[in-house]
Amino acid sequence: MGKLFGTDGIRGIVGENLTAELAYRVGQAVAVTLAEEKGRQPLITIGMDTRISSDMLEGALIAGITSVGGDVMPLGTIPTPAVAYLTIKVEADAGVVISASHNPFEHNGIKVFNGQGYKLSDALEDRVEAKILSDDPMPIKKGGEIGKSRTTWGACGSSSTAPTARRRLRPRTSSRTSPSRPISSTASPTG
Repeated sequence: MGKLFGTDGIRGIVGENLTAELAYRVGQAVAVTLAEEKGRQPLITIGMDTRISSDMLEGALIAGITSVGGDVMPLGTIPTPAVAYLTIKVEADAGVVISASHNPFEHNGIKVFNGQGYKLSDALEDRVEAKILSDDPMPIKKGGEIGKSRTTWGACGSSSTAPTARRRLRPRTSSRTSPSRPISSTASPTG
């Protein structure tokens, strides 16, 4: 077993052994490792629980992933199984969940799924961990090589910037099933 990854991802007390700096480095390492594995820049989904620290960790992960050229599809606050499901549905290369499950509020965690919605293989996890712990600099991208955060995604639709092969989900038309859709000023009160 590695120094960072336990049986259920990287866990810790936020601000002590789970910091924004570590989350940034995790994002970079996951994206670089997947790029090496796939031969192209990866698409990574990210979902989180409602802990106050989840926003900070999500921001750091997004910054890390995009800094090395990876694309991110933030899913917002969403249950862990939904991240695995949507990772498969949108044909992403990996999914990340920020959650510490049943642990106290000061704890949090970073769990990484593969493109099939399962825990990373031990070999891939070891490669990611080696990059996180290495003193070697990550290959920071510049200009147009920087990855994108597809903030237009929302949990019920796809990004307008998503590659055609990955554009599988479509926004729902009912405001009851698509809470992320803006409410029109001309919409009737009955929906």
